[in-house]
Amino acid sequence: MKLRLRYLVFIILVSAAFGSTAAEKPSSRPNIIFLLTDDMGYGDVGCYGGKFVPTPNIDQLAKDGTRFTQFYAASPVCSPSRTGYLTGMYPARWRITNYLQTRAGNRACEQADFLDSKAPSIARTLKEAGYATAHIGKWHMGGGRDVTNAPPFSAYGFDEHVSTYESPEPEPDITAHNWIWSPDDKVKRWDRTAYFVDKTLDFLRRHKDKPCYVNLWPDDVHTPWVPSGTKDLKDNEDRQAKFHAVLAEYDKQVGRLLAGLKELGLEENTLIVFASDNGPLPTFGGARAGGLRGSKISLYEGGVRMPFIVRWPGHTPAGRVDEKTVMCGVDLFPSFCAVAKAPMPKNAKYDGEDFSKTFSGKSVTRKQVLHWEYGRNSSFGYPKGRDRSPNVSVRDGNWKLLINADGTGAELYDLSKDRNEETNLAEANTKVTKRLSKIALDWRKSLP
Repeated sequence: MKLRLRYLVFIILVSAAFGSTAAEKPSSRPNIIFLLTDDMGYGDVGCYGGKFVPTPNIDQLAKDGTRFTQFYAASPVCSPSRTGYLTGMYPARWRITNYLQTRAGNRACEQADFLDSKAPSIARTLKEAGYATAHIGKWHMGGGRDVTNAPPFSAYGFDEHVSTYESPEPEPDITAHNWIWSPDDKVKRWDRTAYFVDKTLDFLRRHKDKPCYVNLWPDDVHTPWVPSGTKDLKDNEDRQAKFHAVLAEYDKQVGRLLAGLKELGLEENTLIVFASDNGPLPTFGGARAGGLRGSKISLYEGGVRMPFIVRWPGHTPAGRVDEKTVMCGVDLFPSFCAVAKAPMPKNAKYDGEDFSKTFSGKSVTRKQVLHWEYGRNSSFGYPKGRDRSPNVSVRDGNWKLLINADGTGAELYDLSKDRNEETNLAEANTKVTKRLSKIALDWRKSLP
């Protein structure tokens, strides 16, 4: 009897130690690399119609996976857009509505100095589910300039980090001074993306015993464009040629990432999601926005509609183009949780929806409307002219409405027929305009 009891206890202990993890062994959950390009326009790369320079490696991502044509960032500028990606919530809920800068500048924008560490974080959630987590590249959700009290990366759930000066813990090799780039940096501006790719591959190599989540967020193709050998950062001559050189180098480094994954034997079990944080500036006459109206810091399509590619061998259909699914940056949090088999935290009301089925080739209909806000006041009067938009927007089905927070300047577009937002239908469709105006303004008033 005692022998049988000891045997049963042994079986229970073995089951507790190994049985619960067998179904969730590393190979059953993919590595997730979120490759977020900085200021990349809808029309920058070849697979989206770009004609600047060949981008064979980014195009290969689309050939190997699925390319989406109706994906949106949560904001037309970096800090709030990145907040939406990290938290799964509209960034204004965390009082981030413009790019983060000096304390005085943030006060003028009526926003916080950094993302509250109490906010949800996809990295923290996946870490709790057994993932190794790293942030590699640009952060810009707090820290830098005179903001010295931003929470460390670990507060958001990252095991490791390698970041730029716009972060709480800048990497010394790329921040000799408190600015974007200097000739004194050990790693030069034109080698930064290569540096981030190297760090990503090294992290994956050292954590092959468990699934990994990596924010690979280079600061290319954001200005300043500094091609190899550039000595004078103030030289603004032939900016388009400099952009071409930086874009070509960026594409080359995407190729190095893909080759590195294959060499490590991780290609088949790695989900790569490729996107941008906001639209381009300058647009070179709209070419970088793919003909869409608007730019960075504009709520027209050119400021918020992003290139978006998903590559997951054996899961994502190769060469597919999804022109139906309307997705946003806030949707990645629940989508990544579904892929990683990680429970969503229950301490927040998320704005995103689970679109993980689209990663496997299914078009999904959005259940909720999409909201945007850019800026709380007129502190920043850009862009000028036709691309300057009202500061609140909503999309419901094919309808998109833009309106100022005071209720003036309503513009209504049918994106199924007018994706370039050329014909304002607000007066011709007063019923739709009134309904969407109320939805947009009620949402705006609900924000902190």
